[in-house]
Amino acid sequence: MTSNTTSQFANIIDPGDALGEVLFGLIMALTWTVGSRLVFEQEGLDVYELVVATIGCNVAWGIIDAVLFVLGTTFYRSRRLRLFRQIKSAKNESAALKVLENEFPVRDVPLSAKAADADALYRSFLAFSRRSDPVKVSLSKADLLGAFAVFILVAATAIPAIIPFLLTDNTYLALRASNAILVLLLFVTGYTWASFSGGRPLYAGITMTGLGLILVTIAIALGG
Repeated sequence: MTSNTTSQFANIIDPGDALGEVLFGLIMALTWTVGSRLVFEQEGLDVYELVVATIGCNVAWGIIDAVLFVLGTTFYRSRRLRLFRQIKSAKNESAALKVLENEFPVRDVPLSAKAADADALYRSFLAFSRRSDPVKVSLSKADLLGAFAVFILVAATAIPAIIPFLLTDNTYLALRASNAILVLLLFVTGYTWASFSGGRPLYAGITMTGLGLILVTIAIALGG
């Protein structure tokens, strides 16, 4: 993927959110295949049903996550609209600055900011807010593209899981290969995550793999 393509994709959906959706899809697919491997060892397995169930599950959750993405986007913008209204209706400047401080706490930012700089930041926000007028919250084309991207990311993670079943009639070998591919993709997801966030890619890849397997184990143990 070129840097230009990556940049265009990042304009549609935040890279962190995108990788989170991929992780979710991988965990869903891995839960099905690992759980099915346990069933296979005990009772045998219908490969067709497994493939359909894996695809169906990820497609269903892709739709659900896309809807939640739209709802989350709407909620975020509605909250920002409410913030601007609170600022405009504040009794005085101190109250307006307090609203901004509560909404954008500098202490949560990984920077060591001086009190004077934080005050200047809030005052610039206040000046900008007072010169602007709130607009009606509505969904844009970019929002719908983002929701579609979420759906594709979750649904498409089922594809690597089913490829081995299309290449061999040996169900046991296909299950092992499918699990191995998904575990590898967990590592790749963590590695890529760190590349975007500035962390340690190898450490993040190993951590993501371990976390993913723990979550899969919990899901299977609880009948998920």
